[in-house]
Amino acid sequence: MALDTVRTNKLRSGLTILGIVIGVTTVITISSVITGLNNRVNDWVSSMGSNVFWVFHMPLIGVQPTTEMLTRKKLNLDDVLALRALPHVVAADGTYQHVNQTFHVGDVDVKYNGKKVAGAFLAGSTAELEAVSELTMKEGRFWTDDEDQRRAHVCVVAHDTAEELFGDEDPIGKDVNVASSLFTVVGVLAKRKQPFGSGKNPGDNGVFFPLGVFHNLYPELKDMYISVKYDDPKNKSLVEEEIREVLRVRRKVKVDQPDNFEIFGPDSLSKLWGQLTGGLVLFMIAVSSVGLMVGGVGVMNIMLVSVTERTREIGVRKAIGATKQALLLQFTTEAVTLTALGGIFGILLGAIITWIIYFLPIGLPASMSTMWVITGFSVSCAIGLIFGIYPAWKAANLDPIEALRYE
Repeated sequence: MALDTVRTNKLRSGLTILGIVIGVTTVITISSVITGLNNRVNDWVSSMGSNVFWVFHMPLIGVQPTTEMLTRKKLNLDDVLALRALPHVVAADGTYQHVNQTFHVGDVDVKYNGKKVAGAFLAGSTAELEAVSELTMKEGRFWTDDEDQRRAHVCVVAHDTAEELFGDEDPIGKDVNVASSLFTVVGVLAKRKQPFGSGKNPGDNGVFFPLGVFHNLYPELKDMYISVKYDDPKNKSLVEEEIREVLRVRRKVKVDQPDNFEIFGPDSLSKLWGQLTGGLVLFMIAVSSVGLMVGGVGVMNIMLVSVTERTREIGVRKAIGATKQALLLQFTTEAVTLTALGGIFGILLGAIITWIIYFLPIGLPASMSTMWVITGFSVSCAIGLIFGIYPAWKAANLDPIEALRYE
């Protein structure tokens, strides 16, 4: 009967549920984008290494550095060696980076046989970088501790840099010109994941050197990033405390003083991202609530009109024995059916928009979430229940004699 009522008044029903459709479509679209971005960020964080802690002399995530933080003593290779000696640590690396200080992107040219790649970043690391960061080699190998100790002129080239310089030519064993010096390519990295965008990843345009030879190139760089890989996730808290204890002793931090360094892991990045998307979720709820409320008011209005139009029907039903509960159920079901259809159309429209966003060449991932689909449909049904109660109550309480006289 509820569906027959909708079919009988197609245009009126369609306009009535328009607000519901808009609200649910908004929920599905924005939640799909958020879900897709969350999946991309999680994959990116995982690619940075599992069971890993990063150590720096000041916070890098979600904090504006103070003057005290900026003037802290920098970490060094001796700190790396001390952390390698910890019982649950399987690898530790110290890395220097040469990037543009203003925009934190590469600004060095890499040359080979008349070809040039601009805007490359440079990094100097120990031989344990591969184990700590879980970098994947496309071809070749990483340098060894021996090559690092004797400051051999070797390097590992990132994916895009190698592709632009060498094309189809085998890069292994070739010499590239960086900072007016020649370095022999011993390895090429596979393409790295990135959290946003579908274009070129800045992390794929760079050159990695052994720490010793990099220090010869840029002796003025002092900001060392330390990465520590540990053996088992269950030892996470223990390893973090051991790192803190070793560094406090080495940096002569008194018992009553706070740490003058920062330890953070992949969960710190995930937590920051969660805080950023929290605002987007609130925006989604606010926008969709407006559409749902407008739809709810429309449903109540049209149901009141329907009760008035069907006064004779209600009178006849009550005259032949229909109870208040039966009429209440009938008109409430009609309201819920109306808004449920709005929810279904909203989900379908949101799915189409999600599909379009996914295939657009803007690199914005979108993935529908089952939880939000169920939530959108449930809320649309709840709107029908909430805003349909009063018209149903009014219909159930009509006096059958007065109703027939009214007709």
